[in-house]
Amino acid sequence: MSLINLVNEKPVHLVLAKDRVRSVKRGHPWIFPEVLRELPRAPAGSLALLKTADGEILAKGYYDPASKLAFRTFALQKDKLDESLIAARLGRAAALRDALFAPFDQTNGFRLVNGEGDGLPGLVVDVYNDSAVVKLDGAGAEAFYNAGGLAAWLQQRLSGRLDTVYMKYRSASGVKDEEERGRLLAGAAPSSERPVRFVENGVQFQADIVQGQKTGFFLDQRDNRAFIRRLSKGKRVLNVFGYTGGFSVYAGVGGAAHVTTVDVGKAALSYADANWALNGLDPARHVAAAEDAFEFLERAGKAREKWEVVIIDPPSFAPSKQAVEKAKSSYTRLFAAAASVTAPHGTLALASCSSHIDSAMFMEICDEALGKARRQGYVLGVGGQPADHPYPAAADELRYLKFVTFRLEN
Repeated sequence: MSLINLVNEKPVHLVLAKDRVRSVKRGHPWIFPEVLRELPRAPAGSLALLKTADGEILAKGYYDPASKLAFRTFALQKDKLDESLIAARLGRAAALRDALFAPFDQTNGFRLVNGEGDGLPGLVVDVYNDSAVVKLDGAGAEAFYNAGGLAAWLQQRLSGRLDTVYMKYRSASGVKDEEERGRLLAGAAPSSERPVRFVENGVQFQADIVQGQKTGFFLDQRDNRAFIRRLSKGKRVLNVFGYTGGFSVYAGVGGAAHVTTVDVGKAALSYADANWALNGLDPARHVAAAEDAFEFLERAGKAREKWEVVIIDPPSFAPSKQAVEKAKSSYTRLFAAAASVTAPHGTLALASCSSHIDSAMFMEICDEALGKARRQGYVLGVGGQPADHPYPAAADELRYLKFVTFRLEN
């Protein structure tokens, strides 16, 4: 079964109106609508050629005239965009994860394909032990990739290990209901009542791949969770925006005296409790608080409560460039409140998953927040996304995850 669909018999010709030749040749995978001379009428997912004004073919990829990412690059100049290219890149992606995680006894929850970072724009595949979740980014990706062919490839490549292949749609419009659409591609149907179980660095988890955020779990924080585990022995730990308790469980396994998980979602917190129990941890050492993060921190600050380890892992506050200034203000207020409830000589870990907040800007926000809270900090570590979440060297904005851990002196 084919891995890609032939949406159009003849490729669409796209002509650059602005000079992006250097960026394309260096490997940046995206072309925005405003840099094209025109947006020809064509179905989403159409095969397209990107050309200079002089007619030179720069790249081959797929086209979606209604998307903010009008063209996504697969192959440069004379390289062919065909089944063999897609199959070869899938194979290399799988080989990398074999090198990272085989024999999969300590970690069998990981990202198998990370879109542009594996040369497969718009395609994400996450593996949770015996289940795989395929996620396609927008109408272009949905039309270009053959979901059935991808499922067949996954079953063959992960032969004997895969019971379920489930597909989730990620609409480019960002409409919540569309983001939650999904369908079974192969195997046994998943359900919220039957969560998948997997292991990460020897820590046990379960996830809801049907109703859960993203594909069910935030796999990109794996390395950072392991770092927090090492810092948690004997400590009181606060995990804000805790979702299903990833950082909380690592802290518990690491010997934390007590862990508080804060999230506005009651369903997510039920998974946090379940994941805590799954690892045989004492339920008396964990409290799940269904509360708004800002309100919780404000109340805790007024009560002069302190935790020796505080983790703040919020959702993206800057979904667009236009939202950056407002996001900076929100991050600063949030991080300052978190610093205020961190005990003297305690650990404060701050994160952002927004691609529109780069590393330098994030450090400025952290510095401003510590100053606002009148706390002096020392950087213990600067983390990001792990090796199963690669990104193109020419597209630094896809290095989206920032995770900075401080020791606060005063």
